[in-house]
Amino acid sequence: MTEPPDRLAELYGAGFAVDLLTEEQRQVLTDLTPEELDLLLDIKGRLDAVGPEVEAHGEIAGGALF
Repeated sequence: MTEPPDRLAELYGAGFAVDLLTEEQRQVLTDLTPEELDLLLDIKGRLDAVGPEVEAHGEIAGGALF
């Protein structure tokens, strides 16, 4: 029998702070379908790609954007 993929390890490797989540939240992520996982990782990648720009604006505006 094949072992199920370790979704939490993959998400952690992608920069998600899964260790800060509740057990229930970690279970939701563990139960993601491969398609859901791919989508979540894609969204995270796009957010990270614009992260420095958003962070810079937040510093300039004194965090008023958030």
